[in-house]
Amino acid sequence: MSYLLYSVSFFLLVTATALYFTRAHWLHLVPGRGYIYSRLPSTFAGDIEAGLSSSTFDLGGNVESGDSRAGLDDRSKAEILKIMQKRRLRFDEARRVYMENRFKANGIGPDGRPLDPKAVTFS
Repeated sequence: MSYLLYSVSFFLLVTATALYFTRAHWLHLVPGRGYIYSRLPSTFAGDIEAGLSSSTFDLGGNVESGDSRAGLDDRSKAEILKIMQKRRLRFDEARRVYMENRFKANGIGPDGRPLDPKAVTFS
């Protein structure tokens, strides 16, 4: 039994040493600390710094006017940032994907009409 314990310990020591010396080759594949946890910005200025603004969704006017509100919704902000990091999309595309997912979850088609065949709309 002790032979097995020493063998496993030696194998782990050799593996850890090899990983340490070759970390320059594989470390870029591991997500950084910012990916594991990052605090959500709580103001419009923080949202702009986090990349949650674009020419079509401009928060600059809110910052210039001194708007003291808390910024964008925290839950949607976290989801959009996750989509941006996971799919490597810009803010506008990530916001579109987020809205399409919310529409789909609520039974609304991508064109904005309800998916329920019994729904009645008046035009």
